Amino acid sequence: MEPLKIGNKELGSRLFIGTGKYSTNSIIPNIIKESEAQVVTVAVRRVDTSNPKENILNVIPSTCTLLPNTSGARNAEEAIRIARLAKAAGCGSWIKIEVISDNKYLLPNNNETIKATDVLAKEGFQVFPYMNPDLYDAKRLVDAGAAAVMPLGAPIGTNKGLKTEEMIRILIEEIKAPIIVDAGIGRPSHAAKAMEMGAAAVLVNTAIASSHDPIRMGSAFKHAVKAGREAYYAGLGSINTMGEASSPLTGFLDGRSE
Repeated sequence: MEPLKIGNKELGSRLFIGTGKYSTNSIIPNIIKESEAQVVTVAVRRVDTSNPKENILNVIPSTCTLLPNTSGARNAEEAIRIARLAKAAGCGSWIKIEVISDNKYLLPNNNETIKATDVLAKEGFQVFPYMNPDLYDAKRLVDAGAAAVMPLGAPIGTNKGLKTEEMIRILIEEIKAPIIVDAGIGRPSHAAKAMEMGAAAVLVNTAIASSHDPIRMGSAFKHAVKAGREAYYAGLGSINTMGEASSPLTGFLDGRSE
């Protein structure tokens, strides 16, 4: 599997993982190890340098690339402020923009996300915007300077899979920036399918955190992402409407041996 290049980084793993919803932070290093994830998302509000016991950064290996997110932001201004705080706290220049104004379905606000992306990209951030999959908004995000585009597969935390599959497929075909499928992926098979479609990577949190064995599930997603990417390289076989024999039938049907 060829590396994923984003900005000045080259990543061997195309599985990004989150750090929320775990019963204890102490399990996170083992999940990172088994999943082989190199990019780890963290909510900026969990970065507390004044309280080492609660600071999420203390359980993330230094070899990982941090992708702090602006969880909790309701508009562009709040997302911009959170991003700047993350950088000041030593989290680097990568930032995942989450602007959510909807409290019921937690759907991202594309317009506010585009505004935040434009400002932060100009400030030198590598911006990863989380968005509703829409072709024109995705183009606007790229024009605003997004390093990648992160469409949701289903509402965040639902584990429903690729409910927006056709829209994601269009983005993969039409958008030059890497497409990283985020939110809704609930099973390794969902991740494999996204990679088969040509997604550059997937981000998974709830599916791993809510499983009975998160460490083993992290490993399962690792293999699923690799398998899906290899299938994409190989080129999926065509889908036929009628049966087609995998071996010639002529010799059998007329009684002659092959």
